[in-house]
Amino acid sequence: MRKKELKIVISFHTTAEAIAMEAECLKDEIPGRLIPVPRQISAGCGLAWSMPVTWEGDVDQWMKEKKLRWDSLGVYEI
Repeated sequence: MRKKELKIVISFHTTAEAIAMEAECLKDEIPGRLIPVPRQISAGCGLAWSMPVTWEGDVDQWMKEKKLRWDSLGVYEI
């Protein structure tokens, strides 16, 4: 059984937005991965980006700089 850890989960309206997030994170070596949207969250495309809360950057600001789009209510800590 996987140990439950607090994560940042970012949801997206479209699959293209989720894949763009994954591509930019890989380029900048930001930890995380695409996951199915957890049941506690609803999102249009069914994909979300999960990353550790211990990441030292400001994910909102980084996403704005990269011109990435996400669900307006879509940054959660779960």
